[in-house]
Amino acid sequence: MHRFYLPPEHGHDSALVLTGSEAHHALRVLRIRQGESVTVLDGQGNVRVCEVMELARDTVRLKTVRQDFVEPLPYRIALVQAIPKGKMFDAIVQKATELGASRIVPLLAERVVTQLDEAKSEGKTGHWRTVAIESIKQCGSPWLPQIDAPVFLSDFLAQAEAFDLSLTASLRPDSRHPREWFKEFLEKHDRRPKSICVWVGPEGDFTSGEIERMKSAGSLPMTLGPLVLRCETAAVYCLSVLNYELQSAVS
Repeated sequence: MHRFYLPPEHGHDSALVLTGSEAHHALRVLRIRQGESVTVLDGQGNVRVCEVMELARDTVRLKTVRQDFVEPLPYRIALVQAIPKGKMFDAIVQKATELGASRIVPLLAERVVTQLDEAKSEGKTGHWRTVAIESIKQCGSPWLPQIDAPVFLSDFLAQAEAFDLSLTASLRPDSRHPREWFKEFLEKHDRRPKSICVWVGPEGDFTSGEIERMKSAGSLPMTLGPLVLRCETAAVYCLSVLNYELQSAVS
């Protein structure tokens, strides 16, 4: 069944209308037909099974046949990812969405080559949100991750956001296997963390000064094994491991 996206504010009635790029994709690419069943996601947990009622030149009218609400996962993972060169961040957003990240923070660290002014930053954020929307349509996730505007490492730390557990992918000798940090948290709090922040550095890793600042803010060094991973591989590794540890407790 084909999937489409409509923002929550467009889905209050049983009758829905696809316009713009969603309608173009339905009409020109997928060539859907009247009477066909499709799924509409709003990124906020609502999943609607709809019947195609009317096809126009640039609109598709739908009727909701069934609506379900999917509860979010009992934990939230924020990926704080240094922005790599080129278009690699698109792939990171895509994979992070598929792996259930609830938030993606594009990070401007010292070794990040990409330079963004305010206008470019806004444009990039909008583009990455579009990538995330396409990803939930592909994988069927009912929840759209929050995509933050690019932020400098010092500014993000200054926000002093509270997470149950903060981990930094690190090549340092004092880094530990993530399972050890989970075990330590469980022993201390008698529960698993409900909010996690995981930091992934740029090519060449974070500088020693940045790592010290993150460590001072409470982030714990986490090993990704003996090999040096590319930043996009590291992101997938981290999210996969965290989901494995956290989903094992979800019934």
